[in-house]
Amino acid sequence: MSDFDHNPFADPEFNNPFQDPSVTQVTQNAPPGLEEYNPFTDAKPVPPGTAPKVPAPTTNTQPAIMKPTEEPPAYSQPQQTQEQVRASAELLRRQEELERKAAELDRREREMQSLNASGGRKNNWPPLPEKFPVGPCFYHDITVDIPVDFQKTVKIMYYIWMFHTGTLFANMFGCLAWFCVDASRGVDFGLSMLWFMIFTPCSFVCWYRPLYGAFRSDSSFRFFVFFFVYICQFGVHVMQSIGISGWGASGWISALTGLNKSIPVGIIMILIAALFTALATMSLIMFKKVHGMYRTTGASFEKAQAEFATGVMANKTVQTAAATAASNAASGAFKQQI
Repeated sequence: MSDFDHNPFADPEFNNPFQDPSVTQVTQNAPPGLEEYNPFTDAKPVPPGTAPKVPAPTTNTQPAIMKPTEEPPAYSQPQQTQEQVRASAELLRRQEELERKAAELDRREREMQSLNASGGRKNNWPPLPEKFPVGPCFYHDITVDIPVDFQKTVKIMYYIWMFHTGTLFANMFGCLAWFCVDASRGVDFGLSMLWFMIFTPCSFVCWYRPLYGAFRSDSSFRFFVFFFVYICQFGVHVMQSIGISGWGASGWISALTGLNKSIPVGIIMILIAALFTALATMSLIMFKKVHGMYRTTGASFEKAQAEFATGVMANKTVQTAAATAASNAASGAFKQQI
């Protein structure tokens, strides 16, 4: 272990290699400034007694970039054609329509849930006061019962029914004015009151309610009932617009006759005749429109027959009558055999 603790450089007999005469001669004859030379820098050694050189200012040595003579065109999105614009507008319209239908269905579902929670639907038409001895007879709510695509048509038909009722009411006053200037027109005044009392509820029950139910439940039978009754109603509107004397209508003939008796009365009757004419025109237009919509719903006469047969057989009165007739026939046949 003593050999490892021995320092050979501390031996007096050890010769320092840097003190060798050949090495010291080379270092003494080295060029000036060699002692200050640092091999890790780019600076060259400066001899003693000379001033260091000041480096010249450096210039920008970045590579040259050639600029184009023409500026590149600015980036722009390709212009859409008219067909693409129309297609995008159509898609947006359809999306809005679908969102509107979804909101409408959601609202109707909430209303149906609220109705079920409150114990079912309650009749709300006609809107009579609560203290009135007679209550409403029908449930009428177009926004709840009718699909969105048919709501506008049903509303127009409801407004036509209201216009028809108002025209019959005005006709009653026109015939009253005619009776005031001509005492022989009492029959027309009486018939005008009768038409108002009969046609007002019958038109609502016989053609508006079937139309309402047809669009609500897509019933072919109700469509056929509406078409049959409404074409008869259109004929009545035409006859009332003509205004034959003695029929209780302030039509064109009656208005011209009343104009000979009194000009103010004649003017009133002419206005009522114009109302009957407008009513007949609107009825014909809406009849064609409803018929066109009926053809797109897939309804047919065969479906109407099937619905009628199903409805008749489902009627409790008909079932009771059929059962009674069958039992009587069976009992009669049994007695004959005995």
